[in-house]
Amino acid sequence: MRYAVIIEKTDNNYSAYIPDLPGCISTGDTLDEVEHNIREAIELHLEGMRSDGDRIPQPSTVCEYVDTQ
Repeated sequence: MRYAVIIEKTDNNYSAYIPDLPGCISTGDTLDEVEHNIREAIELHLEGMRSDGDRIPQPSTVCEYVDTQ
């Protein structure tokens, strides 16, 4: 599956979350680190959902960039 990841720059680091997986979040000091960490977070989150017998949501979030003038 391929989930949309939202990465935001904060004052001190980067944070990432998955809109289709509520509660699945991570942080990192660099973009590379937060991308690595969110991949691990997704795997652990899905593993926990499977262990709990929860339904794994299909990716449904759509991401687009919009150019402005």
